[in-house]
Amino acid sequence: MTDPTRRNRLDEEESPYLRQHADNPVDWQPWDERALAAARERDRPIFLSIGYSACHWCHVMEEESFADEEVAAVLNESFVPIKVDREERPDVDSVYMTVAQLVSGRGGWPLSAWLTPEGKPFHVGTYFPKTSRQGMPGFLELSERIADSWETDRESIEERADQWADAVTDRLEATPTAVAGETPTSEHLESAAEAALRSADREHGGFGSDGPKFPQPSRLQALFRAYDRTGREAFLEVAREALDAMAAGGLYDHVGGGFHRYCVDRSWTVPHFEKMLYDNAELPRAYLVGYQLTGRGRYADVVRESLAFVERELTHPEGGFFSTLDAQSEDADGEREEGAFFLWTPAEVEAVLEGVDAELFRARFGITEAGNFEGATVLNVESSITELAAEFDLAESAVEARLESATEAIFEARSERPRPARDEKVLAGWNGLMIAAFAEAAIVLGEDGYAETAVDALEFVREHLWDAEEGRLARRYKDGDVAVDGYLEDYAFLARGALCCHEATGELDPLAFAVELARTIETAFWDAGEGTLYFTPEGGEELIARPQELEDSSTPSSTGVAVETLCALAPFSEGFERIAETVLRTHAGRIESNPLGHVGLCLAADRLAAGSLEVTVAAEELPDGWREAVGDRHLPGRLLTRRPPTAAGLEAWLDRLGLAEPPTIWAGREASGGEPTVYACRDRSCSPPTGDVEEALEWLTADGDGGLESPF
Repeated sequence: MTDPTRRNRLDEEESPYLRQHADNPVDWQPWDERALAAARERDRPIFLSIGYSACHWCHVMEEESFADEEVAAVLNESFVPIKVDREERPDVDSVYMTVAQLVSGRGGWPLSAWLTPEGKPFHVGTYFPKTSRQGMPGFLELSERIADSWETDRESIEERADQWADAVTDRLEATPTAVAGETPTSEHLESAAEAALRSADREHGGFGSDGPKFPQPSRLQALFRAYDRTGREAFLEVAREALDAMAAGGLYDHVGGGFHRYCVDRSWTVPHFEKMLYDNAELPRAYLVGYQLTGRGRYADVVRESLAFVERELTHPEGGFFSTLDAQSEDADGEREEGAFFLWTPAEVEAVLEGVDAELFRARFGITEAGNFEGATVLNVESSITELAAEFDLAESAVEARLESATEAIFEARSERPRPARDEKVLAGWNGLMIAAFAEAAIVLGEDGYAETAVDALEFVREHLWDAEEGRLARRYKDGDVAVDGYLEDYAFLARGALCCHEATGELDPLAFAVELARTIETAFWDAGEGTLYFTPEGGEELIARPQELEDSSTPSSTGVAVETLCALAPFSEGFERIAETVLRTHAGRIESNPLGHVGLCLAADRLAAGSLEVTVAAEELPDGWREAVGDRHLPGRLLTRRPPTAAGLEAWLDRLGLAEPPTIWAGREASGGEPTVYACRDRSCSPPTGDVEEALEWLTADGDGGLESPF
């Protein structure tokens, strides 16, 4: 029988990241049973490399080492080399990234790990150059040394591997021995917001006193929610400073819309240029809240421009959203360079624009001969409209009109450049984040097209990744190929997106799908004995640890989103609230000791403690303007739902949801006089039925009891 590890098998994979390595002389294997079994049978250690297609340093390490014949000879002879796309296999990434963080205090991609044939790690790192430089060990020498140690000092290697495996199991899998803590409350949210204040960069905006600077949308949501609960202006000020800084700096694409991954400096000037779907979902959601609270039109513009970017460049022709755009593209000499698509020189601007328009554009975005990145300029807003009007002796309206026209011309010229590569995986969880952003934009900005985009994407994911008979969700779709069992983030993020679609449209199907996904969270991820939700499903592939995802990272904590979504869906299925409360009690100690690291769980605890702000509409469809009236206000914990106007019409909906009786949110709430009627409820008390949505919302947001009537 031919040994599968004797050739590079990545040409059989659909992941664009894995395919990028299919021509390497390294005999790369995907993470599968064939490769893992071969390692055990040959008694060879595994070299594991984890990355993703938009990762700049992943490309660098490939060019320096993995495309090198000398390096390949060592890896092929002494190891079973396995390549993993972290976006497809976040469970594998979570386990070995946790090891890196435990051992070195830091992590990142590419992640390089050496494992025993049983998968236990004994050496970890991130990027290595081929040969030693600047204090970094060379990858070739390191691999040779590890291979020699495996032969000559195996006992100590295996002892270390056992210790590290035990440590990662304790960190990822263990829960407190007794579920006896008090349920976290809104006070923990306020503690997270206080910690965010302490970490805020009040000079440059955002969080942290140096670079790199990452967007922190979960922290922004905590600040907004804490501001709503307390009225403390500092919470809103810090959030606003972050929004302003990110929208003005190089993190934002001022020509084409959308956000890059992060900035390398404190002042938000130079980004890492990859664009990730999740950033362009979660950041617009934060800007929508900022717009609700401040009325700043620029925040709404950022949302519109970012969603336009996603629709234009990250949307599958049949609906659904692609994953990433690469950081690299070809420069004028045909060489692949980081950021080449986005950079400008004065000469390049003047080749597109003339006279005052070129001068205005250069002044607005700081485009100079010296540049701010390798002799070219990443666009940053350097001069305000008022300053430009004074400098060029123009009316502000004229400056705005000229800049708008100039930006359109620059956009058209840029579109002729070689484009960054696109990773066309459709991931269920990331799509859930983007679906929620589009649906929320429909509610807040009053644009029906956003709701249509959200629903189209939801239907695409449902058609291609959801097995209705089994009640199971797959994670990845690519060119007709479906792979990988869904993780907690796929179910939780998609359930939240589906619920948002119901809020935006008033239709039953998205709500029913959200409930189905939540019920699978209960059956596949909920462990009643441990009182927690695991990241991988019961009966899934066994790694050296079964991880939980309790902390927020580049994406929200899947446990936090799951718990908050279960709270929101509690009226529609018995047991959801009990699970949410138990998970929060289980992890109360973690939340209390580090609220800023567990923002998602703090938001969920606040939702559980405060309850939903329920806005129920009894009508055949959402009346014109009612959705937008709700969207005008920041209503944390809002649940906007529609039910048929009569008891007879409600029966079919209950059957679709698998309910014998109407949930309390719908019970007895029929249309008054046959006309659309709204009921607004908080703290288990409701307004009288009314045909005036503004009147109901005034009741909902009034101080005190506002004359509310209890339905119980």
